[in-house]
Amino acid sequence: MSGHTDKDSILEFFAIAANKHDFSLDITLNLKGAVVTGTMISATEYFSTLSEAFEEGSEVAQKVSEELSGAGEAVEENQPSEANFIHLKNVKVYCGDSKPTPSKGKILWRGKLSEIDGFFLGKISESKSK
Repeated sequence: MSGHTDKDSILEFFAIAANKHDFSLDITLNLKGAVVTGTMISATEYFSTLSEAFEEGSEVAQKVSEELSGAGEAVEENQPSEANFIHLKNVKVYCGDSKPTPSKGKILWRGKLSEIDGFFLGKISESKSK
């Protein structure tokens, strides 16, 4: 194993476009034998959506919400010229031939670009007839 991490430059380009220009894209990723499918979103959208999940809770949950919201704003202000993470919404994860996890709900997902083995454009959709 080499000491440095390799990121797919095209995937990184998509992630930067999402972060800087609110570009969104249906994409399917292969990682360590699992398949992750969803819609790419910006880090800002990821953090603000995540923070909403905690807004209505206890004092601690509200503090978490504020921190996540702040993280999203920091990402937006800094706009780095590189990306190390990719953010997806409406995610399904497939491992082998089993049903996807989770099968219901609007799930957010964050992954390291350096851990992704491959990708293709488009989302896997469940066929309704069975």
